[in-house]
Amino acid sequence: MPDLIAITDPDDPRVEAYRHIRERDLVGRRGLFVAEGEVVLRLLARQAGFEALSVLIDGRRLEKLTPILDELPDNAPVYLADQAVIDAIAGFHLHRGILAIGRRVAPPSATGLLSRLPERALVLALAGIANHDNMGGLFRNAAAFGVDAVLLDADCCDPLYRKAIRVSVGGVLVTPFARLAPGEDLVALLEAHSLTPVALSPAGSVALSALTPPPRAALIAGAEGPGLPPAVLTRCLTVSIPMASGFDSLNVATATGIGLHHLRSASPA
Repeated sequence: MPDLIAITDPDDPRVEAYRHIRERDLVGRRGLFVAEGEVVLRLLARQAGFEALSVLIDGRRLEKLTPILDELPDNAPVYLADQAVIDAIAGFHLHRGILAIGRRVAPPSATGLLSRLPERALVLALAGIANHDNMGGLFRNAAAFGVDAVLLDADCCDPLYRKAIRVSVGGVLVTPFARLAPGEDLVALLEAHSLTPVALSPAGSVALSALTPPPRAALIAGAEGPGLPPAVLTRCLTVSIPMASGFDSLNVATATGIGLHHLRSASPA
C-alpha cells in the first residue's frame, strides 16, 4: 500500500491540490483532474491511460478502501483526514469523503484513436457540448453501450472536469477519447476511417427505428438548442427519434443513449 499520511491542518501544503476544488476545477488544473467517490477511485486505480497521483479520504473509510488503495502506485500518497478537515480543504461539504488527484497519460490524437478501431466499430462524436452534466451523461452512455471511441470537437468542454467525471460515474475513464484540433473537419476524419456519419436531428431523413446500423458507424450529436450546423448535417445520414405530436426535444444525453442503444443492439454479432 502507498504511504498513509495523517492530515490535521486544512492549510497543510501537502494537500494544496485539493484546496477549493470547485474553483480549481475551472482554472489552474495544470493537466490534472479530481476524481470523487469510491467507484471513480476504483476505475482510476485500474484503467490504463490514467494514473493516480494522490488520494485524500476520510480516515474512517480506510478499511473499506484498502483493496483499492493497494492497487495504487507506491509513490501515490494516501492522505487521511477527519471529515471536517476534508470539508475545509475542499471548500464545501464532501459527503463521500473520497477524493483523488489524477492525470491522463499520453492522450491519443483523434487520428491515432480511430486508426486503432476494430473492424466493426461504434464511435460517438460530439460537437459543441459545453454543459458538464451533459458531457458526463454522454460518457456514461458511451461506457454503458460499449462505444469504442469518443471524439470531441474543439468547442466541447473538458470531460475531465470533476462534475463531468462524477456524472459519468467514471465512464470518462473507461471509454477512450480524443479531441479534434480547432478547424479540423470531423466528418472528413470519420469518412477517412470508413465510418458512416449518422447525425441525430429532429428533422432527420430516416426514423432511427428504421435504420439498419452500418458495420462502422459514428453517431454525431450537437449541443442542445443549436444542434448540429447545416454544414455537418448535409454530409451525414440524418436520423430522428419520433416523439409525441407537438414535441420534438430530448436532452442530448437521453437522445444519444437511445441512438447508441439502437446502433449497438441492432448490429449483427
